[in-house]
Amino acid sequence: MQYPKKVTIGDITVRDGFQHEEIFIPTDAKLWLAEQLILAGFRHIEVTNLGNPSGMPQFRDADELMNRLRSSKKISHLIDQVSLTCITIREKAIERAIEARKAGYGPDRILLMVSTSESHHRKNSGISLDEYWKMAEKYIPLAHDAGLKVNGTVSTIWGCPIEGPTEMKKAIAFTQRWLDLGADDVEHADHDGSASPDRVYRYYSMLLDAIPKPEKHIVHFHTTRGWGLANVLAALQAGMTNYESTMGGIGGQPANFVSGVPVAGTGSYYYKDPNIVGLVSTEDMVVMMDEMGIDTQLDIDKVLETGQMVEKIVGRRLRSEAIKNGRIPKTLTGRS
Repeated sequence: MQYPKKVTIGDITVRDGFQHEEIFIPTDAKLWLAEQLILAGFRHIEVTNLGNPSGMPQFRDADELMNRLRSSKKISHLIDQVSLTCITIREKAIERAIEARKAGYGPDRILLMVSTSESHHRKNSGISLDEYWKMAEKYIPLAHDAGLKVNGTVSTIWGCPIEGPTEMKKAIAFTQRWLDLGADDVEHADHDGSASPDRVYRYYSMLLDAIPKPEKHIVHFHTTRGWGLANVLAALQAGMTNYESTMGGIGGQPANFVSGVPVAGTGSYYYKDPNIVGLVSTEDMVVMMDEMGIDTQLDIDKVLETGQMVEKIVGRRLRSEAIKNGRIPKTLTGRS
């Protein structure tokens, strides 16, 4: 079996991971984690969401966090090599990103999102798919003019928590549409853990047959049912080289209750247990890839140290096995 010799991994804990937490994560902690991720070698991180903080108060500190990260002395020698992403689902958020970029502290990249499921898409964005595509057609050029790269995400590829089964062919068509509109890359997301390894392999094989540009595609898995790393392996077998994940495997649907206050989030939770709905664990994924001889371009020991601290930040045991058990001793593997 041939696997890629090198992969690119983006960590999205500060945004996707923390959005799921029902306590407000202090800005100082978010800044510390972003700095540590960059020092560990990550060159793609998601920092915050520029949408209305009344619905997602976890991100009420978006401007402060971006400003402090841009001016951090700890990473000043690296920040020009890093792509900072902010989530901008709707028009006002995109406009906010553009203004922040002009002011010198904004993101390098923004993320727009569609779902192949109309119901899921409306829940996330508040408008129909047709309306969203028209919005994207207008705003992608405006973002590019401001010096922002644009990611177009496709969600509910393998199933929808609201509507049920979906057609993978539709996601391929949506990917091409994003690229035709000018998106710089496309995230392919299993946002509720519906994917199984056989269908993951089939989808990414179909994708690379249709659009054979692995550098344009990003793999995003949740591990609700414990299949996350099996899905990563299937994606590697299909030839995918770009991945994203969260420390401790945290994240998921935005919380609708933050620090004692009910908030809008994206409405009622569609999961049964909030502790087992997160993404693939960054720590476990990079250790697995390293043991497979795949270059992650990361300081793996520092990743594991950072993961231990993330557990303290959120105040509970998370889903990484590697931070407790460590890497496999080289004396056992025979690898240098």
